[in-house]
Amino acid sequence: MAQLFARLRGRGFLQSDEMRAMRLALEFSKADLALNEKGIVSTIVVFGSSRILSPEQAEEALSRAQDSGAVERAKKQKQLSAWYQEARAFGRIVSERGGALTGDGQRQNVIVTGGGPGIMEGANRGAAEAGAPSIGFNIVLPIEQPPNPYTTPDLTFCFHYFAIRKMHFAMRANALAIFPGGLGTMDELFEILALKQTRKCAQMPVILFSREYWRTVVNFTALEDLGMIDSQDAGLFEIVDSAEEAWDALVRRGLTVHTPLREP
Repeated sequence: MAQLFARLRGRGFLQSDEMRAMRLALEFSKADLALNEKGIVSTIVVFGSSRILSPEQAEEALSRAQDSGAVERAKKQKQLSAWYQEARAFGRIVSERGGALTGDGQRQNVIVTGGGPGIMEGANRGAAEAGAPSIGFNIVLPIEQPPNPYTTPDLTFCFHYFAIRKMHFAMRANALAIFPGGLGTMDELFEILALKQTRKCAQMPVILFSREYWRTVVNFTALEDLGMIDSQDAGLFEIVDSAEEAWDALVRRGLTVHTPLREP
């Protein structure tokens, strides 16, 4: 041990390779203790692109566009902003109907996102508009991505390790809602589908938003036809086109509702 301390002298002890296990444990425990203290029993995880603008942002971008290329990009963003709105509606619906507003100190089905802009912001915004807390699991990136303004401040965390962040996404999750997105969204989706397929996690509902998007970007039928997945694997998820349809699918697939449904 004396040799170890001598070797580490002159550089950050906690930042050393030898202390990586301690850093992983501390990062896990910090968020875990905070969530337990706030009575967060279960969550519904929302993933999706950080690049999708809110309708207000999309409209502003379109008004500023000058050349034809910029106008076309702005029009595409305005079209995609409909999914921001659905994420916002989904965050509100889940928060009102799923148990996040309970007054007994034990909150169920609390919205959790990656804490950034785009779809994540939309879901956190919907929860905030319902008067419910929501969680932001942000991550340190080379290009800084500050937390969006709608996550609950004391439920907003900034992780260094993707692995620990992934654990926190999964360990309290009652369901997954996946909106159109890119590589990060695909990563989270297929990780949970693989865990479900191999029975390494609870058989939580997984809902994908936008039939057009997912049937275009991922050929699940081809995977089945080629024998890469079984026919029963197609039942690991369900594709929907609206927040209300998603809620109905979650309840049908066994999501526990802990508070009476509210009138819209």
